[in-house]
Amino acid sequence: MDLGIIGLERSGKTTLFDAVTRGHASAGSFASAEPNIGVVKIQDGRLDRLSEVLKPAKITYAEARYLDFPGGLAVRGEGPSAAYMSSLAQCDALVHVVRAFRSDSVPHPQDSIDPNRDIEAVNLELAFADVAMLKNIDTRLTTAARSERAGDRDSRELGLVQRLRAALEQEQPIRAQEISPEERKLTNGYQLLTDKPLLIVLNIDEADIEQSGQIEADSAERWRGPGVEVAALSSKIEQELTELSDEEAAEFRQDMGLEAGGIERVLRLAHQVLGLISIFTVGDTEGRAWSVRAGSTAPQVGGKIHSDIERGFIRAEVIGWEEMVESGSWSEARKRGVLRTEGKQYIPQDGDLMHVLFNV
Repeated sequence: MDLGIIGLERSGKTTLFDAVTRGHASAGSFASAEPNIGVVKIQDGRLDRLSEVLKPAKITYAEARYLDFPGGLAVRGEGPSAAYMSSLAQCDALVHVVRAFRSDSVPHPQDSIDPNRDIEAVNLELAFADVAMLKNIDTRLTTAARSERAGDRDSRELGLVQRLRAALEQEQPIRAQEISPEERKLTNGYQLLTDKPLLIVLNIDEADIEQSGQIEADSAERWRGPGVEVAALSSKIEQELTELSDEEAAEFRQDMGLEAGGIERVLRLAHQVLGLISIFTVGDTEGRAWSVRAGSTAPQVGGKIHSDIERGFIRAEVIGWEEMVESGSWSEARKRGVLRTEGKQYIPQDGDLMHVLFNV
């Protein structure tokens, strides 16, 4: 999954990117608007616990790609470039870094700190880009509808595009609009920006760390919604922590009153906002986390592991990760009766440990 980091200039988005990637990323080009790209392992304590008990030879975490585009979104009338928006459209979700810290040496482009104003400004820029896209599609479909070869699909698609555009112009993002599965098929390929899952990260001041929970809650009350999550942290501190050893970082967090795993939480929220869950497989050679769509069936999850598994799916042995930790082994789990056998209709849940049986 690709997550595009966006934000106004001097919001600290590149600092967050450095913290997420621990400074290990390929650098893009400011001149060509190529992004910095970093592949991030999503650390998961549940897999760590399972591996302590079942002792696989190695551990493989799920991964995500983070893309940080040079510069920032403008809010003084210039608007983002078409190339910038086209690149964002290829991302699976957006991470909006919002400035909530104060610094005399790094002035805000708007000359004052106002996170809600900045969130609204960026939302508006994304909406403008979508309105322009829908307007072009509307023009194309209207022309096609006049053709003798115009079909019912063209008419339905045109009506949908006009409805989406009208609601968007009333400041209702695409992700918050009601779109049926059949209508989704019509819009495949549009890649509208306000339809993408969004994680808002409030980049707070070091002095506000103790109030981060309340800051986050207040912002979430206003902005959290369908496909939108909110987090609050200090990107500067999180970036500095990546330069310390695990022991030093833990001591620093304790001294500062920081909760463990601020960056890990951001990664999990990004995972969550995409509608993904984590499934685990643990054998003698490898313990691994898999990112799968919530609502997938057991064979579909098996197909994520290998396509042959989905085609030849027979059944799956399933147990919650906590139950396995308590049992201590597959054999003990069977003995206790907590290892279930599930068929093709089973919908795996977040944290399930699975052993899939198949034959091709």
